[in-house]
This record gives sequence, C-alpha cells and structure tokens, in this order.
Amino acid sequence: MSVVLETTLGDIIIDLYYDERPISCKNFLYLCELKYYNFCLFHSIQTNFIAQTGDPTGTGRGGESIYRELYGEQAKYFDMEKKPLIKHRKRGTVSMVNNSNNQHGSQFFLTLSSDLDSLDGIHTVFGEIVDGWDVLDKINIAVVDRDFRPYHDIRIIHTVILSNPFKIPSSLDIPERSPSPTIERVKSSMITFDEMFDEDRVQGKTEEEIKDYIEEKEAQARAQILELIGDLPEADIKPPENVLFVCKLNQVTTDEDLETIFSRFGEILSCEIVRDKKTGDSLCYAFIEYENEEDAEQAYFKMDNVLIDDRRIHVDFSQSVAKAKWEYDKKQRKLKALKARRSSPPSPSRSSSSKRVKSKR
Repeated sequence: MSVVLETTLGDIIIDLYYDERPISCKNFLYLCELKYYNFCLFHSIQTNFIAQTGDPTGTGRGGESIYRELYGEQAKYFDMEKKPLIKHRKRGTVSMVNNSNNQHGSQFFLTLSSDLDSLDGIHTVFGEIVDGWDVLDKINIAVVDRDFRPYHDIRIIHTVILSNPFKIPSSLDIPERSPSPTIERVKSSMITFDEMFDEDRVQGKTEEEIKDYIEEKEAQARAQILELIGDLPEADIKPPENVLFVCKLNQVTTDEDLETIFSRFGEILSCEIVRDKKTGDSLCYAFIEYENEEDAEQAYFKMDNVLIDDRRIHVDFSQSVAKAKWEYDKKQRKLKALKARRSSPPSPSRSSSSKRVKSKR
C-alpha cells in the first residue's frame, strides 16, 4: 500500500504499515482521499532530525483526524498505536505526531536521520519512504528561522494513493478532483513556492529554456533567503568566481600550509582560515582567492575530497559569496566606528591623559 506525496521539491513515495498500524493508516489514507493534505506546509524542519507537516493551518497547532468526520467531535484525535513497537531506526520513517496527550490528529513527520531513539514510544510509526530520497535531501538542507520554519515555503501539492486495502466509508464525501487552494491556505509570511514564477514568461518556450528560467528564479529565491537571514548584504550580489570555499579542515592546518598546497594550481591573492574572534581557534573553513578564475576552477576539480592533515576537505564555489558578506561586514564595522569617533568629542580625561603622555616625552 503506497502513497505519493507530490511536493514543491519533487515526489516522495511512502509505503504504509497497514497490518501493524491499521488505525493510523486508515486515518492517513482517508485524509489523502479527501485531499486534506493538499497545500499543507512543512512548517517545521530540523536538520538531521525531522520534517513536520500535515497541519492545514501551517502553525503546528492545527489538524484533526478523519475519525472526527466519521464519528463526531469526541473523535477529533485517536489514541496512539503502541503495539507492536516500531522504532525510528530508518531515515525516511513516517510517523504520526503526538499531541502531548498520547493521541494523534492529522500531523505527521518524516525522519531526516537514522536511529532517532528519543522518538520511540512517543510517536506512532506507520510507514517509510521508499523513493524520493533526493527530495528528502533537499528538505533536510532547507534554510529555516529560529522556530525551524523554512524561509522558502515547502508544501505538499497533491497526494496520490497507489493502492488502498481499506474500504472507503460511504459517509465520506470524496471530491472528484483536487480543489483549488484558498488564499488562507497558501498565505505565507515567507517566500511562497509560486511567487517567483511568471507563467507568461514560459509560454512558447522550449523545455531547455523553461529549465533555465526555473533555475534562474530558484537562484533568486535562494538569494532572497540569504538576504532575509543576513548572509548577504543584498540579494543581487554575485559570488566571486575566483574564490573557493574550503571546509572540513583540521584545526591544526595553518594558512601557510593551505596556501602551499593550493598554490600549485596558480597564483593566490589571499588564503585565510576563518578563526574564532575571541580564542583565535580555527573554525575549520577558509577562503582562497586566485588571480584567475581558471586556476580556481582547476583547484575545485582537483582538491575536493582530498586528505589534508587526516581530514577529507570539501571545496566549493557555492558558498564563496560568504567572503563578500564577510568583507562587507568588515567595511561596515569600520565605517560605524569611524562615524562614532567623529560624532563623539574626546573625553576631558582622555585628552588630558594624552597631554600628560606628550609632556613626559
């Protein structure tokens, strides 16, 4: 028994444990039949932990089980299924969310890592992902705010039931087609999943041209996210193509060591390991700026996943925009300090102290 979740990032196929978890599976399948999950937001994504969805309100406080529709208000939630015990051992485990009273409504989550023992016995596991791992990877690396809400909306667009062993109750009014989303349902304070696209711009375009347009718009959305969280001074900034971002360094690796290793690909203008402001300890990543873009590209292809000081490093261009951000912040701090000095007159004690120093000379 399988269900396809069509999301804004791609399709995920779930197999359900209908023998072990009949109550949870019926609830999930009947809600899918009613298109209840259409346009539900992934309202909480915790990297390498869980991605939570299934709440039509998008707040994490809403949702109700199908049994309310069938049996009335008293059945808004149903008791968790404890036996047999199924653990959250696999990445891609699908589990119902506990409402803190050992009951479930409509919310569920996907695990983004394996062996999440802390969830066992609290939430009811009722299925697992069997396809769509690349989509799960994309969900896992979503940029989120302090409440784990993604800056760029990720939603379930549609659910498709591939097989259903349960007979649908006649009292359920199953829609013939997916209903159109309401404004309230897709309203968001973040970057919505469709606001970046202009349908008129893709009319009459080839498949390749449409792909290029979508990639351009997705890049703009990512830049907007970085600007929202303060990782870019402005969304239109472009990463320098002659700067490499190197991470996963060993703390013992020095700037000089790194420059010596990477200089065989061309002349290096700067090589700097980023360090903690207070302790001076390496933060295990660096920026290397080459004079020529071709040299940077060659180093990127040759040095990624190379062993340096017993650590396999990672080399990339994609995060090199952080160097521009770092330089921008440094300039802003200098300007701020300069303005502060100009706006505040020197204190009498400091002035007289400097005079005393001069008089001693």
